[in-house]
Parts: sequence; C-alpha cells; structure tokens
Amino acid sequence: MASSLTKEAPAPVAGGKTFLGHPRGLAFLFLTEMWERYSFYGMRALLVLYLSAAVIDGGLGLTFATATAIYSVYNAMVYLLALPGGWLGDRVWGPRKTTAVGGAVIMVGHFTLALPSAGTFYAGLALIAIGSGLLKANISTMVGQLYPDKNDPRRDGGFSIFYMAINLGAFVAPLTIGTVGQKVNWHLGFAMAGVGMALGLMCFVFGFRFLSSESTVVPSPMSAAEKSTLLKKAGLWAAVAVVFYGIVGGGGWFTVNWMLWPLTVLGLVLPVWYLVKMKRDRELSTTEQSRVSAYIWFFVVAAVFWGIYDQTGSTLTLFANDHTANTLFGFEFPSSWFQSLNPLYVMAFAPVAAWAWIALNKRGKEPSTISKFANGVFLIGLSFFLMMLAQAAATGDTKVTPLWLCAVYLIQTIGELTLSPVGLSLTTKLAPQKYGSQMMGVWFLAVTAGDSVIALLQLIGAPTDSQWWFASQGALAVLAGVAVFMFRRKVKPLMGGVH
Repeated sequence: MASSLTKEAPAPVAGGKTFLGHPRGLAFLFLTEMWERYSFYGMRALLVLYLSAAVIDGGLGLTFATATAIYSVYNAMVYLLALPGGWLGDRVWGPRKTTAVGGAVIMVGHFTLALPSAGTFYAGLALIAIGSGLLKANISTMVGQLYPDKNDPRRDGGFSIFYMAINLGAFVAPLTIGTVGQKVNWHLGFAMAGVGMALGLMCFVFGFRFLSSESTVVPSPMSAAEKSTLLKKAGLWAAVAVVFYGIVGGGGWFTVNWMLWPLTVLGLVLPVWYLVKMKRDRELSTTEQSRVSAYIWFFVVAAVFWGIYDQTGSTLTLFANDHTANTLFGFEFPSSWFQSLNPLYVMAFAPVAAWAWIALNKRGKEPSTISKFANGVFLIGLSFFLMMLAQAAATGDTKVTPLWLCAVYLIQTIGELTLSPVGLSLTTKLAPQKYGSQMMGVWFLAVTAGDSVIALLQLIGAPTDSQWWFASQGALAVLAGVAVFMFRRKVKPLMGGVH
C-alpha cells in the first residue's frame, strides 16, 4: 500500500493533444464544474422566491424571515459539509469517486425538489447540500493533479480557466432556470437544475480516462478499526436523531424551526471549536501558534464579509422581486436575472484586478494583505449602505430603478475580488504544517459562520426588509474594515513573516 501511494502519477495527457495548451482532463473538469454551478446557482436563484411565494401561486407561502433563514442555513451547510467531503476524499473513496458520488447525490436532490411536496423539497435541499460538500472539496484537487510537476508554469493558468467555469455556469443559470421557474413553473425550473447536474456528471464520467490516475488513490486510507469506530459513532448519532425527531413529529410539534435552530447553532459552534482546537494544539511551533492567532483576525473579517455577500440570494432577491421595477429600456425581465450580475462582473473585472496587483507590485505600491482585507469588507459594508438608501426610496408601492441593484452588485464584486483570492492564498500561507490539507476547509467555515449569524438574526425575527437591516450590517462591516486597518501593526507581527 505504501508503495502505491508514493508512486509518481503518470501525466494524464496522451497523444500530445491538449485543451487550450493544458491537459485534456481540464476540459472535462471544466464542463463538470460549469454544469454543477449551473444547477447550484439556478436553484438558488429560485429558492427564496419559491419559499415565500403564496400557495395559490405554487409556492410554500412562508414568511420572508423563515424563507431567508432557510436559505442562509442551506448555504451555511453547503460550506460546512465541504469538511467531511474532503475527509471522505482523503480517507475513504479518493477524489474521483467522491466527486462522482457527490454529483449523483446533487442530481437526485434537484429532481427531488421538482416533486410538488414540501417534505420532498426539504429532503432535496439536504441532498444538494450533502452532494455539494462532497464535490466541492474534491474537484479542485483533481485540477491540481493534472499537473504532476508542482512547478508546471501552466498550473496557475489551469486554475484560472477552471475558475471561469464557475462564473460561466453561475451567469447562465438565473437567465434560464430563473426564467422558467418564475414564468412557467417552479418545479420545472428545479428539474432543469437536475438536468444540468446530470450533464455535468456525464461529462465527468466521459473524462475519466483523461484524469490523473492519482485521483483514484486514497491518500490516507482508514484502518479496519477506524472504520468500525466511525460506523458505530455515526450509527449512534443517527439513531439519536431518528428517535428525537420521531418524538417531535409524532407529538405533532414539528415545524421547520426544529431543523433550522440546531443547524444554525452547529454552523456557529463548529467553526469556533475548530479554531480553538488549532490554537490550543501543543504540537504547533511558536511561529505556527502566532500565525493561527493572526488567521483568527482574518477569519472573523471574512465571516462578516460572506454573511453580507451571500444575501444576494435572499434579502436582495426579495428586494428585486418586490421593490424593483424589473424593466430597463422598455424590456421586462424576471427578478432572478439580477443574480447573473455578480458572475458577469467577475468575468469582466477579474483580469483587470489581477493586472492591477501586478502593476502596483512592480511599482512597490501594492496594498498589503491586511489592507486588501480591510478594503474588501469596507466595500461590502458600503454596498449595504447603498441598499439602505434603495430601501428608503422604495416606500409604499414605489418601485425603484434596477440601477440601484446594479450598483450594489458592482461594489460587492469589487470587494469580492479584493478579499476572496487573497483569503485563499493567505490560508495556505498561514496554515500550520499539521493542518495544511484541512485549512481550505477552515476557510470555507468562515462562510458557514457568516451565514449562520444571518440565519440566527432572521430566526429571532429581525426585519429583513427594513432600512435598519441594511444599515446595521453595513455599519458592522465598515467598522470591521476600519478595525483591521487600525490594528494592522498588531496583526502583522503575528503573521510570522508572511506577507
């Protein structure tokens, strides 16, 4: 077993044929990711609209607060489950099999959403969250495995092409799935998302022979004793859950809040527990301990950022649907189309941002990592101040121009391009050696924590359609940006020489 793990994986390209100068396997991973993101963002474009739509209009008729809370908890679980998804890829199935299983679970989940029943709808959401966690944590690993030489100059370019797949799928999804769901039938829209994932799964299976053989290897397989212990613990917790919810359901007390509250608390507690676990790990060197302390600063700022940013699919979508005149130059369009703005802006401005950092670096004027984080969270706060003004303008039955949301999404995208790529890079740089392969999952936990805080506010009844909602979060984000910038001289030494 040890020899098979250390054996150098052969290059995945045969016959000299390439995809844009890259290994041919990249084309199939590109298509898989594009269709998976198409299904994910297409369903997400409809989620809150369907949950809050009146029963007579085919929706579930939930309150805005409950609908947005379900969305926030769902989004938090997608990123939370990336941790066990990565663990299964590392220790049980290997990246290729885990990704295939994840794609299949996602596909089944979308088709389950297409069934006209509240029970099957929630089951479908759970399946999609589980499948997304499996796929998201492993497909990027396989992109890296296409380049056995870690210094291959094509490596960064390959990830850039792969990143474009995400935004291409996210851009097209609301325009197609959103239109069908809002204008024709909600469940037909959800079924379209399932078809998208089915196409992605087909592309992935057809591309097996072009992927690195390393993608089938389980890097750190579990022993028989470990598997037995895991199955016993999983069985015990599953039995507890079944008994508990059986009693609640049998007693007639069950409501959706019985699911939302435990998941929200989990989404808040687990990230804190994981960071505390790393901080208190005595096996870490003094420098690594210091870097973890620095990372906590960035983690909290990122949680604030993502908690606001991810409301594009909830509070901003409801504002687009209820308070925005969805016409421009005489052309009427569904409110879900607004969710195509962010990926469109990313595709337009990501190359500009990359060029700007390089140009500033050559002149010795590139902002520090701390400054970039401060600017990113400051911009996301500014976008919610703008939303506060838009909400004020939408008084009574007045519907505001769509240019308000166009401006909000533009500011948020610039903030994303300032913070998100830097956060990914910083995570790998500050990661203790012991947690090197787990730190990307920790970065995703910032999304979980941010979305869980928003879900908590929504569950306790905070008014999501008020000026106060946007103003308070905008102020929090701006203060977080100012605080990080002011304390930069305290944080920088903790980074242990990382710039």
